[in-house]
Amino acid sequence: MTSAKRYLLSACGLAGFLLLWEGFAQSGLMEPHLLPPPSTLPATLISEIRLGIWQEMVLASLSHYTIGFVIGSLLGVILGVSVALFPRVEASQAWLARMFRPIPPLAWIPFAIIWFGISETAAAFIISIGIFWINYFTAMTAVQAVDKDLIEVARAFGHRSMYALLRKVILPGAAPGILSGLRAGLGQGWMTVVAAELFGIPGIGQRMIEASGLLASEVVVLYMFSIAFLYGVSDYLFVRIQTRLLEWQR
Repeated sequence: MTSAKRYLLSACGLAGFLLLWEGFAQSGLMEPHLLPPPSTLPATLISEIRLGIWQEMVLASLSHYTIGFVIGSLLGVILGVSVALFPRVEASQAWLARMFRPIPPLAWIPFAIIWFGISETAAAFIISIGIFWINYFTAMTAVQAVDKDLIEVARAFGHRSMYALLRKVILPGAAPGILSGLRAGLGQGWMTVVAAELFGIPGIGQRMIEASGLLASEVVVLYMFSIAFLYGVSDYLFVRIQTRLLEWQR
């Protein structure tokens, strides 16, 4: 299937979903404030932009999302690669990682408030936790999966130092897995943004809570679509970068 056909089918699927949604919302089977039709979203967006609210909320969320993504990704990749290189270290922390991994980022909200207060730092901390574990395990697994024969060949050709092995063999071999983890972290970060803002930090999540309290469901849906749009843009840009970085594999 060509890329053009794939995009066309995807667009048709989205259009069909919106049409079904519009038809159901307009049928009168449900109150408009419970399920607003998609046709109300353009006017809602224009209103939010004119009031300056949409820009303010999106920029606020982008700020601590970016901080959380960078911190969580860097720590996850660095520690994941480091642990994979040393089997004894990996064995010593295996149970510790399994104990902390299932704890959701939301469970850290009380500590985030205690340590950082109701601030952007607290939101970035919560976001970074969810992103950290994805990158930690994908980086560790990717490094462990590198062909050991390639490492031995590199040593035979004189690349005996850890730095040389990392630069010439290990990191290039693990790059697809590491980049896949980073891409998964992009989505995980946006999934955590709303939760990280529920306790009063300015951003998309806070605006959604305010709107739901006023039964302005069209505003809630608008910001749900805003999150989807922001993720779509960031994922598209990341895929372009990923493709460029992995051109050597073709």
